[in-house]
This record gives sequence, structure tokens and C-alpha cells, in this order.
Amino acid sequence: MISKTYTITTKEITQKQIWKLMSNVNEWKSWDKSIENAELHGFFKTGEFFTLKPKGGPTVKIQLVDVRPDYYFKDFTKFPFAKMFGEHIYENTSEGLKLTVTMSISGPLAFFWNIVVMKNIVDHLPQDLKIQIIEAKKIECQREN
Repeated sequence: MISKTYTITTKEITQKQIWKLMSNVNEWKSWDKSIENAELHGFFKTGEFFTLKPKGGPTVKIQLVDVRPDYYFKDFTKFPFAKMFGEHIYENTSEGLKLTVTMSISGPLAFFWNIVVMKNIVDHLPQDLKIQIIEAKKIECQREN
């Protein structure tokens, strides 16, 4: 198995803000410029699916395998001879809200899918989480107005 984790801690947003942003899959394309389309099929809960089409890539079907509202979700993508998981944790700490994303891939062709797909995701995690914080802050501003 190949696994990579990135963590950032911030006092700029709350669990509720980041959860509202991330659980609204259909709007990801409005703030994530690498996504051409994202569509949730059902509700943001364990067992449901969403499809994601990255710019320049094929549409992939992703399953939510574990969802704990406001705190955690784990998604699963199946590739030929490999399985990729994304774990997203939003934890309140004394230093602020700790956002952790762990990407892992396993299977006979994990090395291949790591190069083709996961490495790009992992390489962009620092920038992606910063964008998520910026976008989640807007949710707070919208609620105050």
C-alpha cells in the first residue's frame, strides 16, 4: 500500500463551515478549478456515490464508505487492479481546526495508479486545503449577512 497524509491547522474556520463546503459535492466545481463536474447521487452519507470529472480526465465513480457528519468522511475509488481511499478528518484542537487528508492506494497495480492519479492529488493537497479554508470562510460571511 502507498499512503500519503497532509495536515493543516487553522483558526479561520469551523468544523461546520468545512463540512458544509465539502458535503456540497455538486458545488465543488465552483471553487475547485481542477474539477469539470461533480455530482452527488443521493445524500452525503455512508454507502452513497458521487461522480467526479477532473478537467482533462475521465469521469470516475466514488463511493462514500464512512461518513461521520462534521468530523470525517472516507471515499473509495476502484481502478483496474487497485483501490484508492481518501480520508478527510476535521478535528477541533486547542490550536484550531486540524484538517487532515490521507490518500492511500493498494492492489497489484497500485504503483501505476499512484503515478497516474494519486500522486497528482497528493501533490496538490497543500494548495487544495488552503482553497478549502478560503471557500469555507465565505460560508461564514454569507451566514452573517
